[in-house]
Amino acid sequence: MGIALKLVEQMEEWFWEKGAEYAYMATTKGNKASLGLFTDRCDYSKFRTSSILVHPVFAHLLPVPLSITVHRIQASDAELIYRSRFAATEFFPRDIDTVLANPLSLATLVAVPSGCAAAEWWPGVEAFVAAQPESWALASVWDCGGVFQLEVRGASRLRRAAAAATRMADRAMPWLRIPSVPDLFRPFGAWAMPWLRIPSVPDLFRPFGAWFLYGIGGEGPTASLMTAAVWREAHNRARGAAAVVATEVAEMVPLRQGIPRGVEDKNESDLLLRYGQKAEDRARHAVPREK
Repeated sequence: MGIALKLVEQMEEWFWEKGAEYAYMATTKGNKASLGLFTDRCDYSKFRTSSILVHPVFAHLLPVPLSITVHRIQASDAELIYRSRFAATEFFPRDIDTVLANPLSLATLVAVPSGCAAAEWWPGVEAFVAAQPESWALASVWDCGGVFQLEVRGASRLRRAAAAATRMADRAMPWLRIPSVPDLFRPFGAWAMPWLRIPSVPDLFRPFGAWFLYGIGGEGPTASLMTAAVWREAHNRARGAAAVVATEVAEMVPLRQGIPRGVEDKNESDLLLRYGQKAEDRARHAVPREK
């Protein structure tokens, strides 16, 4: 514990030197050693509980409702929307323009009702911000596969064969619009599949790429439906480029309802902790923590 405590303090010192006012860390609810170190020894407090939601990329397209139109907008337009609507939220990056301009940030998608003025064509960010639709949602797509790849290991040959069979069926009969996927990270068995709605499982047993949706936001009474449309559009664009689409959302965020649950480990949800130190305390290097 002494080495871990020293490491945390050295990292915090670097944060303060760079002008940070708060330090955050994420762990899982079941990681008692990590929670004990940060909450008992380092005075961190619980800030938020979130989960990583992962959805497989099927061989078939997910239909976007005709009542919703999804636009892909320029990074400069996305920057202005993010700054005008979300600059006051926590964790908003001041250099959002740099994030959006990164080659790994593939697109920003905006969903609006098909009957509104912004549906037929994108009116431009100034017009959109000045006269927003009653409901809308947006999200940006980050290509994690450009940095690292993932792989599921330990699956039996039977499960691998079953997953391969669902992919073959999905490609051969895409009109089935297969809607769901079993949780590959827990034991599962056979179950009834009426109308041949076989779960289509992408090949997760060899290195694969993932797309991550970040900057999810929106407003209006049907914002969750708009979010679902953005997610479906991102899924469709990921076909052939990634095996899964994922995001991380807090438990109480309303837009979470629009994000499909493909795989979610509720027992291992992320617990976000926060520690803040006043500027004058940092200048005096504060009082050393008890070792």
